[in-house]
Amino acid sequence: MSPRIEALLAARLFMAPQRVGERLYFISDLNGRLSLYVMDLGGSVPEPLLPPDVALQNPHHMPGVPFVILPNLNKILVMLDDHGDENYQPMLIDLEGGFPEPLFPQFAGMQVSVEHPDIENNHIYLHVDARKEAKNTLYHANLATGELDELGTGVHGPFFVCASTDHRFMLTADGYGIGDNVIYLQDRATKQRKPIFGIPIDQRDPNEPYEITGTGGGAALINDDYVLGVSMRFDDKYGLILLRTDGSQQIEPVTIKGIKHEGIGELDWFEKLANGTFMLGYNIDGCSWRYEGSFDLASRTFTIEHVLCGAGTLANGVLESIHYDEASDSFALSFSTATSPTQIYTLEGADRATLTQHTREKILGIPNEHLAAGEDASFVSHDGLRVSARLYLPAPELGFAGKRPLVYYIHGGPQSQERPDFAWFSMPLIQFLTLNGFAVFVPNARGSTGYGFDYMNRVTKDWGGQDRLDHVYAMTTILPNDPRIDVANAGVMGRSYGGYMTLTLAARHPELWKAAIDMFGPYDLLTFSDRIPETWKPYFVTQIGDPVNEREILVERSPKTYMDNLQAAMLVLQGAKDPRVIEQESRDVVAHLQELGKQADIYVFEDEGHDVLKFANKVRCYTMITDFFVEHLASQNRERRTENKEHRT
Repeated sequence: MSPRIEALLAARLFMAPQRVGERLYFISDLNGRLSLYVMDLGGSVPEPLLPPDVALQNPHHMPGVPFVILPNLNKILVMLDDHGDENYQPMLIDLEGGFPEPLFPQFAGMQVSVEHPDIENNHIYLHVDARKEAKNTLYHANLATGELDELGTGVHGPFFVCASTDHRFMLTADGYGIGDNVIYLQDRATKQRKPIFGIPIDQRDPNEPYEITGTGGGAALINDDYVLGVSMRFDDKYGLILLRTDGSQQIEPVTIKGIKHEGIGELDWFEKLANGTFMLGYNIDGCSWRYEGSFDLASRTFTIEHVLCGAGTLANGVLESIHYDEASDSFALSFSTATSPTQIYTLEGADRATLTQHTREKILGIPNEHLAAGEDASFVSHDGLRVSARLYLPAPELGFAGKRPLVYYIHGGPQSQERPDFAWFSMPLIQFLTLNGFAVFVPNARGSTGYGFDYMNRVTKDWGGQDRLDHVYAMTTILPNDPRIDVANAGVMGRSYGGYMTLTLAARHPELWKAAIDMFGPYDLLTFSDRIPETWKPYFVTQIGDPVNEREILVERSPKTYMDNLQAAMLVLQGAKDPRVIEQESRDVVAHLQELGKQADIYVFEDEGHDVLKFANKVRCYTMITDFFVEHLASQNRERRTENKEHRT
């Protein structure tokens, strides 16, 4: 009997848990779409807090926090958009649930994110992206009084970084490109701010080399004189640095003691906790490590005291989120692996050794030994650069014989990373493909996060350049040497930037592929650059090129330029509400291919954005993808399902 995708999707998502008192609040798709729930700490039937027709978006895509529990106001602040349009709006409901009411209706049509919620004092910070003009505005809000105070506005920022305990001072940032940030100390009362790390772009000497700050991952005000933060200035894979607040631009490296992990990766998280300690996070070979520790200013040393994630039960997977509750001195977290769904845990005790699992989600009717854990398939690319990759093969227990047809899967971003994360769209799909007899190769080509700043920065203004050659080298030199893989029967797919790369590879290297699936990928870099929100345009000039002054390179790197070479069958999947790669961009792909007499179909999910989140849509999407590859790649030794292949054109 053929597997059903519903078996994998029976394991529902549990995301962004927060403990407040003896209650756990979390996001889940229990009703087929992401919504907000609460249950008792000791276990109870989850209670819905929103009407069943209201859908939240994946917290992975959202800037800021998806919701804030405000027990002192008997309210919950929840961020809602219109089925994926990403114009998030802060809404209020009662603590026991209810119908959402706009908190700041003046921001309708804009993208609002909530930062640094102080639930004890009812303070939040709001970043407002105007969307229709290149304008970012930062606000401080007192939810108890309704006071909203504008802190600054501009093209490149300000963005919130962190605040002092009393909210008198904060760190804000202007961002010009990957790693190119300027950090400011700002007085909330006077609005005045001074740069403490980096030089504002309008003050740089164009004739002098400029060393970017390479900040990211978090920062904290230690006292009136010092800031502790994350930068690649002393370590390409990031480390802790100490900044002075006096504007002298003096920086010092911080020694980290007590690291337990081994492997290749980077420091990617830093946060000051309400109890005065800090959380430090690492991404090691795609897996999460999280520590709690303390900082000694005199010796410039950070000492790790507890392992929160990365060992024992919480090993070899991805920490979807973790939230500290000061009142109970405990953590609520969500964790998953390549073969196990997201589960909610709490972690407490003076030694952080009491781990309690609060959910028991499971895959329905598929033995664990039938799932693919994956194996390391990293390789040295055409120019000597190591490229991290994983290969997922059908489990031996499934009984497939001979070489397996290949699905080559490319992640989005490009500054992102494919990880063993069951909460992400790709992992259930990868498992479903292996259950249907496919080998799935998942590279983290240059430009991916998780391997240091230099590796990530290699795709800047080189979309479709050396990154493309990493994939070509894998397909022509590396994978043909694996006797388990049938590279003559290969398909390629990806989402977002991965969709762009899918279109690029299918058009520029047509001999490699029999089938290709593009999920909301940029097709023409000129139209893509014109159609993104206005606030994104300055950033994308630094990432892919200027549509005016660098028009020729954008044309040369656009998949559109090479589409007459396409040989593979093409399926395009798109969300109608997508603000990043709009529907017309995908329709242009299919219209162009059909004009050329090529085989191309499109399916548009009317109530999705830059993702596919709702249960019925995921069933259709995953089934459509798998059936498409079954149809166009050689199947061996097993009958395949062929239903559900209708496409809307």
